[in-house]
Amino acid sequence: MSTTPSSTLLNRELGILEFNARVLAQAADPKVPLLERLKFICIVSSNLDEFFEIRMAGLKEQMRDNASGLTPDGLSFQQTYQLVTERTQRIVASQYDMLQNTIFPLLEKEGVFFHLTTTWTDAQREWAREFFQRELAPVLTPIALDPAHPFPRVLNKSLNFVVELSGKDAFGRDADLAIVQAPRALPRVVKMPEKLSGYPYGFVMLSSFMQGFVHELFPAIAVHGCYQFRVTRNSDLFVSEDEITDLREALQGELPTRHFGDTVRLEVSSDTPAPLSRRLLLESGLSEQDLYRVSGPVNLVRLMQIPDMVDRPALKFPPYVPAPVKVFSSGASMFDVMRQQDVLLHHPYESFSSVLDLLQLAAADPNVVAIKQTVYRTGNESLVMEALMTAARNGKEVTVVVELLARFDEETNINWAERLESAGAHVIYGVVGHKCHAKMLLIVRREPTGPKAKQVKLRRYAHLGTGNYHPRTARLYTDFGLLTADEAICEDVHHVFQLLTGTAGTIRLNHLWQSPFTMQSNLVDHIRAEARNARACKPARIIAKMNALLEPSIIDELYKASRAGVKIDLIVRGVCALMPGVPGMSENISVRSIIGRFLEHHRVYYFLAGGEEVLYLSSADWMDRNLFRRVEVAFPVLDKTLKARVIKESLQVHLRDNASAWIMQPDGNYERKQTRSKHPHVSQNDMLEMFGGTP
Repeated sequence: MSTTPSSTLLNRELGILEFNARVLAQAADPKVPLLERLKFICIVSSNLDEFFEIRMAGLKEQMRDNASGLTPDGLSFQQTYQLVTERTQRIVASQYDMLQNTIFPLLEKEGVFFHLTTTWTDAQREWAREFFQRELAPVLTPIALDPAHPFPRVLNKSLNFVVELSGKDAFGRDADLAIVQAPRALPRVVKMPEKLSGYPYGFVMLSSFMQGFVHELFPAIAVHGCYQFRVTRNSDLFVSEDEITDLREALQGELPTRHFGDTVRLEVSSDTPAPLSRRLLLESGLSEQDLYRVSGPVNLVRLMQIPDMVDRPALKFPPYVPAPVKVFSSGASMFDVMRQQDVLLHHPYESFSSVLDLLQLAAADPNVVAIKQTVYRTGNESLVMEALMTAARNGKEVTVVVELLARFDEETNINWAERLESAGAHVIYGVVGHKCHAKMLLIVRREPTGPKAKQVKLRRYAHLGTGNYHPRTARLYTDFGLLTADEAICEDVHHVFQLLTGTAGTIRLNHLWQSPFTMQSNLVDHIRAEARNARACKPARIIAKMNALLEPSIIDELYKASRAGVKIDLIVRGVCALMPGVPGMSENISVRSIIGRFLEHHRVYYFLAGGEEVLYLSSADWMDRNLFRRVEVAFPVLDKTLKARVIKESLQVHLRDNASAWIMQPDGNYERKQTRSKHPHVSQNDMLEMFGGTP
């Protein structure tokens, strides 16, 4: 990664690409099961799609609107674009080389084979032709290019074919080129019968069917070639805050345009003739730098389904069943347990079902009078949302803050908002201009109290988390959740909901830090306190774990703390703009990244605080958007036993990793930690063993 010599920050876009290079390295690792290696290749493609749709699209807009502008690290937009393009081309080339020359050959040895048209036997060709005629041809619409049929505006990330033709059609028109768009409903991979394939798992890609039989779409016309291509478009939605009267209505009007935003990338198969590539670039309004020639399918994300289609457990990670939460195994009511103690949940090592159980219990409990919850991402099918609707139908006062602007989940959240309202829930869309990213659940319950339990009081119960209320991702992402009946914390949660659903002035909270009001200032205060302790020759330590570190004022404070002598360990999975290990600036700061089976997602902030050990969990990364433009909360772990668990399970375990952690260098490059020790530590494997799973 490059940066200007005078800069104290690293480039964000290049940092994102370095993260994807680390993900791709998992696909190259022979210790990773083979089908999981294929998944990592697909994950890189998915990540790059979003990178182009959002980051590269934004960079192109900046180049157009402010040609002399600079990125925070001091590079011009044009320099950044050039460096990003070069790095992405290298990543994509490495990705396809690994797929074609390593993964596919190894899969063939394991009985998983992709039949290309050049390898078909006569019997296989006849099967493929029958499938094409029966399943594909009836839904394909070839579009010839002529004055009456201009180049079609193809959908974002859709699979398309450009077909070279010659001859005259029935109207006497010269045939030259045609475009065939593959409807998204068509299967991209089809399993060939085993007896016909000769392999237990033989597959044919849609592109092979097209290349084999596209001539049947053009009777009496000569077909000279059929080539895949795909365009990526700007997918960021624009909703004017000044003109919004109904956010849901505004989004519903904007969502259809996502598929037809400005083009930012063109992918073509490597066999596409240069004149055709130039024509596609011209039609897309792109330059040669925006062209990516790939040796294989232009959309590798579609290969993500292959592991599910192949029943070979030995080629996948061993199945892991999340451990039950022991404190709830006694059979006592969850409310009784929470009144007695706080409960820490660590997903995916511990089951997310405790959160579902609590919601379902609250929905059915006649003593529960109200439920309030934030929803950012929850999925198309959700037991969480079903429980909230059940609670509303049961007469509970249910309020749901649904974030309609959760990127790429907007349509799903709009659908849930409509269903919740139909069930009788109050649906709020938060604060325009500030995405609600906080993960909060508040339950209000009427309970007996006083002598002989003759009086009644309202008691609150809360769940606070670092991750979404999404049962599927709770099995893939590492996150913490805290179940508590602590009155001060529950009061804070109540006040945050007040701010989200009503109108109120600034409210001083007891324990919670909240963006956009107090999160950044509290972080700065604690960093500075550690620096003061270090200057006074007292022990000082900061450990923080997050997905991304970009916010300049926080980075500046960390540099100052390092110069004061504070030892700072940062565990940053993704992009990090801080430059570690620079003499005179950050020699006391180390940065490491953990990439593995699970996506490291929890955010943990630890400050030694003179031995008091202040520990906060949060949904917020240290980024401008999280600290200033979102509603986020950070919540403390007050119980000493639970605090020790968090330190051990999310900080110490990763700092001890001597076999898989990636160590960041001052220039932004990463080196993978290697050890010859007889006791290698891979942090996620250690965690699986800790909770009784199989690494």
